[in-house]
Amino acid sequence: MSFARVTGTGSYLPEKVVTNAELEKTIDTTDEWIYSRTGIRERRVAGDDETTCDLAEPAARRAIQAAGLIPADIDLIIVATTTPDQVFPSVACLLQDRLDIHNGGPAFDVQAVCAGFVYAMDICNRFFLTGACSRALVVGAETFSRIIDWTDRNTCVLFGDGAGAMVLERSDEPGVISTHLHAEGKYHELLSVPVGVSTNYEQVLRGEAYTQMQGSEVFKWAVKALGDIVDETLASNGMSKGDLDWLVPHQANIRIISATARRLGMSLDQVIVTVDRHGNTSAASIPLAFDEAVRDGRIQRGQQVIMEGFGGGFAWGSVLLKY
Repeated sequence: MSFARVTGTGSYLPEKVVTNAELEKTIDTTDEWIYSRTGIRERRVAGDDETTCDLAEPAARRAIQAAGLIPADIDLIIVATTTPDQVFPSVACLLQDRLDIHNGGPAFDVQAVCAGFVYAMDICNRFFLTGACSRALVVGAETFSRIIDWTDRNTCVLFGDGAGAMVLERSDEPGVISTHLHAEGKYHELLSVPVGVSTNYEQVLRGEAYTQMQGSEVFKWAVKALGDIVDETLASNGMSKGDLDWLVPHQANIRIISATARRLGMSLDQVIVTVDRHGNTSAASIPLAFDEAVRDGRIQRGQQVIMEGFGGGFAWGSVLLKY
């Protein structure tokens, strides 16, 4: 049996740092208020001339280099993003061209907001299971600051920009063990950008395509969904909580992360946390956190890792892998 095995990781963050102290100057908030409720100290924000593909490219190149490959070796590209450079073509196609890959392999985007990366990993794994690819690049990249109202203290303090990437290769050694995806569309109004090409387009033209969120309701749903998805993942693989070495959660809020860890009986020392420095980077948060932990030596080969994400839709899911 062959597996989709992670062989390289990479990430990229914009240079601009926006601290809580800077936000204090423009909105009615304080560093203490933000940190106590979210665990966030600062976030990165893309420059005016930086696009989502601009963030994705260096993350992708670092992952490919870490895998000991060249871009031409990649035969599948999936980019998870909510903030594409343009309506079409996809960021994945733009990235394919940036990387000078011309082998005709498929390239496409996935949109599941903060759950986008686990959705993309699930799709990638299915390509491997059918034998349709042998070396894939999966990227989570966002310029989420572009869909934030920076006068709304309930949302602007939460989000940041960045990109993370993984290279997966066909291997006889265990890699992705299982993936689990869910969605419940009836809650779509609780977390959304309620404008688009075919809806309320005049707001897009006025530059008013902003994220709207009912925070307390989203929090309750996220805590339950993320706890349940871990239980489901373990049960489906005949595993116990003690079999996990690391939890790499979507970096939305330290309270959500802590609640999930408590339900698992895991110490926060076993949880990769970057929300304090990155904020919520949507589809980029999981691969950003994973790459950091691989590069600083916390996540080691042979360890079992569960990644989980929850976002608008509602959409949520998990990936269990042996690194």
